Amino acid sequence: MTRTIRTVSPIDGSVYLERACASDDEIRAATRAAREARPAWTSSGVDERARVCTAFVDAMLRHSDDIDVELARQMGRPVRFAGGELGGFEERARHMIGIAAEALADVDPEPKAGFRRFIRRVPLGTVLTVAPWNFPFLTTVNSVVPALMAGNAVILKHASNTLRVGERFAEAFAEAGLPDGLFHHLVLDHERTAALIGSGDVDMVCFTGSVPAGREIERAALDASAHDRFIPVGLELGGKDPAYVRPDCDLAHAIENIADGAFFNSGQSCCGIERVYVHADVHDAFVTGVADAARALVLGDPLDPATTLGPMVRPAAADFVRDQIDAAVRAGATAHVDASAFERDARGSAYLAPQVLSDVDHSMSVMTEESFGPVVGIVKVADDDEAVRLMNDSAFGLTAAIWTRDVDTAIALGERLETGTVFMNRCDYLDPALAWTGTRATGRGVTLSPLGYHALTRPKSFHLRTST
Repeated sequence: MTRTIRTVSPIDGSVYLERACASDDEIRAATRAAREARPAWTSSGVDERARVCTAFVDAMLRHSDDIDVELARQMGRPVRFAGGELGGFEERARHMIGIAAEALADVDPEPKAGFRRFIRRVPLGTVLTVAPWNFPFLTTVNSVVPALMAGNAVILKHASNTLRVGERFAEAFAEAGLPDGLFHHLVLDHERTAALIGSGDVDMVCFTGSVPAGREIERAALDASAHDRFIPVGLELGGKDPAYVRPDCDLAHAIENIADGAFFNSGQSCCGIERVYVHADVHDAFVTGVADAARALVLGDPLDPATTLGPMVRPAAADFVRDQIDAAVRAGATAHVDASAFERDARGSAYLAPQVLSDVDHSMSVMTEESFGPVVGIVKVADDDEAVRLMNDSAFGLTAAIWTRDVDTAIALGERLETGTVFMNRCDYLDPALAWTGTRATGRGVTLSPLGYHALTRPKSFHLRTST
């Protein structure tokens, strides 16, 4: 029996779309087509690849109005914010296309008489991107466009919640004239995804998702060794990202920016702010300001332009966060937002009121375990040292943000933080010119920036004796 995968809308629990899983024959056909198409694509040159990938970006943007509504129906983000997804998609794609020639250029060591020597970046082969639902265009483009620009073929497996996004990528590449065989969107269940990774038919895996799923990806990649293949795996996993508010900050800006970083996308961001350490001098004012910002959110149907906080991706995810909040309050935390003021909030539904907690500590799961929802915990600290100690007290390490007017202090503190990105006076953002990476349970590998191209290629050395 053919298995199907459903995209269930968090708006009302209805089935938004249903697709059949790719069969074993279809998977083999895709990997074979990718393998056969790669040589001509690799030899086409960076300029030609840039022309096609730019046309792909243009094609995607032509359908932005339809995509905005599709996103709301698939994963619940309010339509009033939908433009940011394709805006970020465009920024990242165009930047990576623009830097490709330089990032992929040969590396020439110092001259040596009688020899020509250089290191060339060559494509890995076929890259499998396993993409998440929460920022479905942004996370996908991080690897797909650079992989193609580097001369690879790509297979995309998108999350079940956002299957239409994978189809959008395939349609835009077809509209752009990408040669056949170089891009495939496959609907796969967990079993077939693991089998593909371990089959020896893909040459790298780029995965964004949960820590448990990352472990499964790692285990599946080990199976490729049975085919004499040891394939690299890029993992961007969970986060419990901290912020530190120093007494010298612009407090109004810190409140506004951190509230946005905590509640945007219903808190469903790998680099969203989930815990905040606030200097005692500004703690009470900060808590009041963030709580006021949370109470001002409008929880409702994401298709309504007035909605500023949509449903979470599924009821179980919302109830997980509810349980975290309830456990923290039982343990002594203070909740500053009355959930009953949000009419749509209800246990068993995907609609969850935002929450701000103070009097929290690291004995509570809401401060240590990824919430991935619209809740933020706030801790009063005495000084920089206490803030750094608590910020580092985490299994994760994706981003950390510092609010201060002192750039030198921000850099000095940032050097002490065990994280992939240090922000000052901003959060929850990816700059495509910088490496997107993490440490600890957040994973390993890198996307974006010139280093992202290094991850999608391998070095090949040429040592040529030119005189004897």
